[in-house]
Amino acid sequence: MDFPQRAVFFLEEDSSLPAHSKPLMLEAVLFCPILKWMSDKLLADGVQRFFAVSSPRFAQEVRACFPEDADVTISEQHSELLDFLNTPDPVAVFVRAALPMEEAGPGFIYGAAGYELQAVWQEKMTNAVSAAELIPGWVPVFSLETVAELEPLLRERIVRRHIRAGVRVLDPNAVYIDPRVTIGRGTMLLPGTILRGETAVGCGCTIGPNAVVRDCVIGDETEINASQVNESTIGSRTHVGPFAYVRPGCAIGDDIKVGDFVEVKNSAIGDGTKISHLTYVGDSDVGRKVNFGCGTVTTNYDGVKKYRCTIEDGAFIGCNTNLVAPVTVGAGSYIAAGATITKDVPADALAVARAKQENKEGWAKRRRKLYGQEH
Repeated sequence: MDFPQRAVFFLEEDSSLPAHSKPLMLEAVLFCPILKWMSDKLLADGVQRFFAVSSPRFAQEVRACFPEDADVTISEQHSELLDFLNTPDPVAVFVRAALPMEEAGPGFIYGAAGYELQAVWQEKMTNAVSAAELIPGWVPVFSLETVAELEPLLRERIVRRHIRAGVRVLDPNAVYIDPRVTIGRGTMLLPGTILRGETAVGCGCTIGPNAVVRDCVIGDETEINASQVNESTIGSRTHVGPFAYVRPGCAIGDDIKVGDFVEVKNSAIGDGTKISHLTYVGDSDVGRKVNFGCGTVTTNYDGVKKYRCTIEDGAFIGCNTNLVAPVTVGAGSYIAAGATITKDVPADALAVARAKQENKEGWAKRRRKLYGQEH
């Protein structure tokens, strides 16, 4: 039999489990749904069309396991399945979850011409297909216990694959890499690193220790130290952490510092900007070579709506500044420390927004005497 051009998945549901439980094919192995492992392998082998027999409540999760341009039908309708099988081409049938392993021999996965399956399943759903041929290279997954047994082996294989491709891993037993991740040559993964989702890490990076990167694109020679980065892009030669938190929707450029206890959310940060410590940048458009002083906060939420800040090239934000969005800080301007900015700051201006200091001589001494604290 030629290799199948189509595949059918039966997403089994266990009626004895709680209602919120999902089919085993949608459970994750190394952060990646088993169905995604399956579809990626089949696409690489030339399968072009897919049919998933699944409850509508899981349709969104099932579709997410395939590329956007993949030809996928998700349905419980018997008639739609028979229409899908209306072909002489071979069809692979997956009656349960499985993981690809080259060394696995023929097992429960089988293939047969679409017409043959159509004829057998016309009246009754059964695996007794006389014309079927068993397909090797797949290990069945019977339960979460099977996942727990296979996961360490698959984790080790993924790590070794990256090492062979030129990635340095200080302790292969202390990193976890999603099968979808790509990593450039010369990158060092330190202990505690977790790389998840559709993440692409460039060349010559240092990731870790204790870093989580999920669904991100990371440029070359960038360092992410003891931080979490999610659904964002980070340029080259940028330093993140320690203890930074990059939330989804960020575009962080080249030669940037996102330092300790900094949180960035849904923001664009221009090249060369420094956000060194204890700062929140949310819903903001930040230019090049901006300097954020310690304790700066973009106050982007009024309790009802979110608003954006614009900070133009070369601005200098003093320590403990509040930027009350929506507000624009002009290029090359300075904001004095301790300011709360509620109006736009013109380019090259100095903004001072704080109460005038007043010293009351002897006040502290009088207070101590009043409360009997004078010695």
